[in-house]
Amino acid sequence: MKFRQAQTLLKMIYPARCVGCGDLVEGDFGLCGTCWRDTPFVTGLSCDACGVPLLGPDPTEIAHCDACLLSARPWDRGRAVLEYDGLSRKLVMRLKHGDRTDMARPMAGWMERKARDLARPDTILVPVPLHWKRLFKRTYNQAALLSERLAARLEVSHCPDALIRKTATAPMKGERDVRLETMKDAIALNEKRIARIEGRPVLLVDDVMTTGATLEACTLALAPASPRKIDVITLARVALDP
Repeated sequence: MKFRQAQTLLKMIYPARCVGCGDLVEGDFGLCGTCWRDTPFVTGLSCDACGVPLLGPDPTEIAHCDACLLSARPWDRGRAVLEYDGLSRKLVMRLKHGDRTDMARPMAGWMERKARDLARPDTILVPVPLHWKRLFKRTYNQAALLSERLAARLEVSHCPDALIRKTATAPMKGERDVRLETMKDAIALNEKRIARIEGRPVLLVDDVMTTGATLEACTLALAPASPRKIDVITLARVALDP
């Protein structure tokens, strides 16, 4: 009884607020009705390889976007929760650069819905790594926060240091080929974690996918560990112009 009273008192002092606009909401770490409506969730047909939204009447259809048809991805399947636009971009930036680590909790909940068809009981989640200089400056890796929360929800293993970022690459711009060249040899496998990955399905986790160059570098870096398969999931997907 005392615990419930304490919870009630805390809610009176610190009422639940929308992570989008700050208005009062019923539950902790949620979105108000307006922000939920304005957040561009990927709910319809999407590319089975990268998660970008596609036009089509059947959301269960297995389809691929032009970019993935033109150049096959090195991973198996890909999912994205949000289109990286408008309010979703603001939410991602708050997590990434605004020190709003608390937002990883609801975001992992959104990702869980998309990750359920990718995860198996023996799946291991691996986040895209940050270079140590950037990690020291930011104090946390947003991809690792998301993957930790998501692994807990899926009740699967989590290996936050499976990959190492050897090169502190500058923010990438340009076409996919340019980005791939930038990421060449930038990410390496942590040899101490090979035994944990060998023979298991891996789910790579990142906050945003633009061209997929970073995720491709991570997928190739994991190859020497002989994972059974590699899928990817991102919180948001940038919809590139044709």
